[in-house]
Amino acid sequence: MNNEARDLVVVITHGIDHELSSVGVTIALGGMTAGLKVSIFLTSAGVDIVRHGAADLTQVKPLDGLAAMLRDFMNRGGKLWACTPCVKSRGYAQEDLLDGVVISGASAMHELIKGGAATLSF
Repeated sequence: MNNEARDLVVVITHGIDHELSSVGVTIALGGMTAGLKVSIFLTSAGVDIVRHGAADLTQVKPLDGLAAMLRDFMNRGGKLWACTPCVKSRGYAQEDLLDGVVISGASAMHELIKGGAATLSF
C-alpha cells in the first residue's frame, strides 16, 4: 500500500461576498485533516479572498471566519495560488496579498492534476 499522501486541488472562483469561498476553504481544511496534500487555486473573484484585510469580516455561520480558516490552511502547510491574470485584472500586486500566497498561472495546478491529483471546484 502506498503511504504517500494524495494531492487535492481545490479551485475557488467566488470572493468574499459568496458563501462558496468559505465552503471551499472548509473542504480544503477537511482534506488536510484526512491526510491529503491540499492546494488551493484561486481564480476570478476568488483572488479577492487573499487581499490583505478582505476576508476579515467574512463568516458563514457556523463555520469559522474566512480569515481564520485561511491562516489555518497556510499554517498547516497548504499551498495557495492566485491566478496571474485574475490578480493583474484587479490591479493587485504581490504586496497586496497575504503572506505565502503565490501568484501563478494554472500550470502549477495542472502539474498536480497530471500526477493524479483529485480536484474540486467552488
